[in-house]
Amino acid sequence: MTVWQNIYYKTFQSGSKLNLLIGINVIVFLAIGITSVLEQLMLRTTIIATYSYEYLALPSYLPKLLTRFWTPLTYMFMHAGIFHILFNMLWLYWIGGIFEEFLGKKRTLGLYLLGGLAGAVLYVASYNIVPAFTQSGAVLVSTAIGASASVVAIIVGAATIAPNYTISLMFIGPVRLKWLVIVYIVISFLGIMGPNAGGEIAHIGGALFGFIYVKQLQKGRDMIGFIAGLFKSRSKLKVASTNRDRSATNEPRQDEVDQILDKISKTGYDNLSKQEKDILFRASKK
Repeated sequence: MTVWQNIYYKTFQSGSKLNLLIGINVIVFLAIGITSVLEQLMLRTTIIATYSYEYLALPSYLPKLLTRFWTPLTYMFMHAGIFHILFNMLWLYWIGGIFEEFLGKKRTLGLYLLGGLAGAVLYVASYNIVPAFTQSGAVLVSTAIGASASVVAIIVGAATIAPNYTISLMFIGPVRLKWLVIVYIVISFLGIMGPNAGGEIAHIGGALFGFIYVKQLQKGRDMIGFIAGLFKSRSKLKVASTNRDRSATNEPRQDEVDQILDKISKTGYDNLSKQEKDILFRASKK
């Protein structure tokens, strides 16, 4: 298997939603970036960069948004530069793995999309309601791009389900996930009056959705389950089995999983018994 075949398999055929999301973001970034650079080198124009930003970024001005109604979706796959996409994808890969460890792979895509949409809604609403943006004229020219709101939704979701999960940060050391998220949210809020106000507002919108989603999931209400169903591959083979006892033994019941998730939210993952961890692990493979 060649390098490109390996990348294609991991992105589109491995079943990993994290790899799929990272792959789509990288493909969009490279497609626009490489063609834009070639255009500037050969033709000395910036048509590709200008039009991709004009028609894929999320505008805050409502009349313009009505003519760019697809941008609340496309903006979350756009990035302003190499470091912008690099840090977003690294956080998505690191913390997204923790999210999938506890809640399985089928919810990642839905939370990414709806977290990004929540960030878009809060961003557009803020720029059209808050006097600091409406009276300054910022609403007329402001646009937002980036996967940050989507990524933050997944980060906050992971921190909500496993607040005491510890990760090691360079130059800092071990940090519990809940403290990392709290610091990130505070920094985003303080940055609202800075040069990236729209982005910081979108972060908070994504964070709110990630928190609300996991809290509702712990109560037995899956707000994004329908999205997983849309992308679920259906096998053409039909398999009949009469060994019902074995299936019932190997597959955890939903009420068992809900009780374990509730315990994690109250006391943390480390306080689970070996049996409870095993049940959660098997449930994540569903």
